[in-house]
Amino acid sequence: MFKKLLLIFLLSCLSSTSWAAGPGSIDLTNSIFGFTAIILFSIAYLLVIGEDLIHLRKSKPVLVAAGIIWLIIGWVYTQHGFPVEAEEAFNHNLLEYAQLLLFLLVAMTYINALEERGIFDGLRLWMVSKGLSLRSLFWLTGILAFAISSFANNLTTAMLMCAIILKVASKDKKFINIACINIVVAANAGGVFSPFGDITTLMIWQSGLVKFEQFIVLFIPSLVNFLVPAVIMSFFISNEKSIPDVSETFQIKRGAKRIVALFMLTIATAVLCHSVVNMPPVLGMMMGLGYLKFFGFYLRMSLPRSLDKKRNKAEAENDSEELKKLGNIIPFDIFDKIARAEWDTLLFFYGVVMCVGGLGFMGYLSLVSEALYSNWSPTYANIAVGVLSAIVDNIPVVFAVLSMNPEMDLQQWLLVTMTAGVGGSLLSIGSAAGVALMGQTKGVYSFMGHLKWSWVIALGYAASIGVHFLING
Repeated sequence: MFKKLLLIFLLSCLSSTSWAAGPGSIDLTNSIFGFTAIILFSIAYLLVIGEDLIHLRKSKPVLVAAGIIWLIIGWVYTQHGFPVEAEEAFNHNLLEYAQLLLFLLVAMTYINALEERGIFDGLRLWMVSKGLSLRSLFWLTGILAFAISSFANNLTTAMLMCAIILKVASKDKKFINIACINIVVAANAGGVFSPFGDITTLMIWQSGLVKFEQFIVLFIPSLVNFLVPAVIMSFFISNEKSIPDVSETFQIKRGAKRIVALFMLTIATAVLCHSVVNMPPVLGMMMGLGYLKFFGFYLRMSLPRSLDKKRNKAEAENDSEELKKLGNIIPFDIFDKIARAEWDTLLFFYGVVMCVGGLGFMGYLSLVSEALYSNWSPTYANIAVGVLSAIVDNIPVVFAVLSMNPEMDLQQWLLVTMTAGVGGSLLSIGSAAGVALMGQTKGVYSFMGHLKWSWVIALGYAASIGVHFLING
């Protein structure tokens, strides 16, 4: 009896939904199904925001929410006799995710390979050994974070720079906090002017709205976004010399420089695929993975010959330490680098894409687009998108904007690219880099510590927008 009543109730809700203009498209925004989807997504995202408090991986709630939302859509459309339309919509969103997944997976594999070969550790020890003043270290880590994040993800970049700060000034909590703020701002700003710098810039590039070479015009605005708060904060940093711990010895592993060259070749291949032959950039990235796999094969096959050469040299010099190191060398394994990709982030990305895609298919993104981009000018709407990305992760925000596809010129698409990328710096929880550094410093860099300097970050945010219009207007 209960099942019959439930079925009658659901069917009555179905009958109350309005039809959109296109055939086979149903507006679910005023139905119980749409409200249920909104509630599910809201709960899932609250769990994502509370990841550090409840220690629940952020991918789990959005994966479940995405599944339920699309099950609801499938059931509704099947009842109305349009199962194919729902399936096509799901496949469309899945294809968008699949292309981004493979692209990011290759990029992460290269970054992991460079990390395993010791490129980043070598950079870290070189900086530590220089005995720089705290102010010089503040500037050097910020500049490197800005530069490296243009091709490596801001999370890896920020954690590398933070490790240097902790190594040099482990007892100076004030300096650690302000240096971490600078690193977060720099890493987020550096990812704006390159499609490889952030997931959101990659999404906008792959959508075809901004060409690869057009991102470079955001270099100066993003640099201003980093420099304005950095200059102000640098006056509050002591110029005393740091006392580095240089007891650690390190040697970059064989093939590291060649992997850097292969990474550059992979990026060039992806750009050419998209710009010259109008194929998705993921085609070039997957070819680049093939480059790395061939080179990995060469490293494994030539390892015995390389070890024999080094062993003979160590025995001739009676170097017992070197002989011990040679016995601990592990052959290069490409699949180990793939396994070490940030899978929780990649799965979280799937959940976000499918949740937002499902809500868009129900009709909610059309409502938001009308409220945001019809009632406001695109400039104010895109500035608001940046502020929103300080509270909500910029991935769903940008994917929602792309799904809305408001009518904007190139200048405005570049603006939303920048604001969504740098807006997360306004709060420590606004970007993956900020959240990671709070954990890495064990609370020395904190939400409140970041909030004290949010006003200077906001000055940089406003200045970068002004410079964008001045240069690119």
